[in-house]
Amino acid sequence: MIVLTDPPNMAALFAKAAVTARGRGGDLPDTHLARTGVAVDPAQLAGYARVCGLPLADALPITFPHVLTFPLQVALMADRAFPLALPGLVHVRNQITVNRSIRADEELDLEVWPDRFATHRIGATVDLVASVRSRGDEVWRGRSTYLARGASAPDGATAADVDVSVGDVAQIAARWRVPDDAGRRYAKVSGDVNPIHLSGLTAKAFGFKRAIAHGMWVKARALAALSGRLPDAVSVDVGFRKPLFLPSTVILATEQTGGRWDLAVRNGKSGIEHLVGVVRPG
Repeated sequence: MIVLTDPPNMAALFAKAAVTARGRGGDLPDTHLARTGVAVDPAQLAGYARVCGLPLADALPITFPHVLTFPLQVALMADRAFPLALPGLVHVRNQITVNRSIRADEELDLEVWPDRFATHRIGATVDLVASVRSRGDEVWRGRSTYLARGASAPDGATAADVDVSVGDVAQIAARWRVPDDAGRRYAKVSGDVNPIHLSGLTAKAFGFKRAIAHGMWVKARALAALSGRLPDAVSVDVGFRKPLFLPSTVILATEQTGGRWDLAVRNGKSGIEHLVGVVRPG
């Protein structure tokens, strides 16, 4: 395990990843990156809550630990030992398990490692696992699945598991107008400066017709609609089905069955699903 004393500089890492994108390959490295004694920045937390439409509370939002661990993910993916080029990677699934609520004033230990290199019908996927501990106990775990279009997984790799099944989600809970600067606003509070989210010009360089919203922003924005109605221990599994191009109008639909919620975020005109997800008590 490699323990970093400072948070990685994500802008520098994305630049490094762009320069070293060619010539990658091979299998996943057996690398674990960690940081210890990490304190939440109150200003960053407040900005994150504002951008995602979340209430500011003593406990961290379900998705916020992803923001803390994401720089370690980027550091792993920017390294030449990582087989897939970071620029253009698309987040296609995200699973989070919260074992208990996490206070905003807790010191946290973070660890990230790669897992599950798999084949996909249009490329290859890789999972990055993130763990957050407090006083030795794991309080949060995330699994992010990223797709590299046109890439190849090693011989014998299993098929990618990116599908999330939901029920008939029909009850409209909210309608949002997502502005064209949504990617830049989320990048400012999360540090995720992947160019596919920042502008139409930089997104086109990676094959997208316009900039696309961060998947984790869409997930956080959807969960904001359930604020105050979820238990402290909870799991949230979402699939990012189609890119949410900026700007757009979207509809959030929900369906509750017992303690389970099914979610869908759809385009307000075409009905195309951008996100589907399941929320279950932990």
